[in-house]
Amino acid sequence: MVSYFTEDIVFNFKEKRLTSRWLKLVAESEIRRLGDISIVFCSDNYILDVNLKYLQHDYFTDIITFDYCEGDKISGDLFISIDSVRENSSFYGTEFKDELNRVIVHGILHLIGYDDHTEKDIKQMRAKENYYLSLRELV
Repeated sequence: MVSYFTEDIVFNFKEKRLTSRWLKLVAESEIRRLGDISIVFCSDNYILDVNLKYLQHDYFTDIITFDYCEGDKISGDLFISIDSVRENSSFYGTEFKDELNRVIVHGILHLIGYDDHTEKDIKQMRAKENYYLSLRELV
């Protein structure tokens, strides 16, 4: 089950049902079951606090993923900075909605087991993101 929350920001996410169906499709396509996923939309300052407190990283980021997966069931918390997503969409010349969906699926792909530390990993992650973004409108 996917749950949606906000922290330190006013943000009305209107596509909860569509996104939940889409994430279930992503999980099933990767031979996984969707467990409990919490998506927390927050501010840059909030995500910085989370980054410092839990990861000892002193920098802003667009997403932090906490993995609680067991076996083939993916579960976790996705903290997503709406401020950073807006900034990224402007920087990359993309629609805010598209950038937000990319960040959401990026977090889910981390829970599935994909990483983005090497060039090869980054290439694979981008390909998966693009593939699943193309399927979003089909759900």
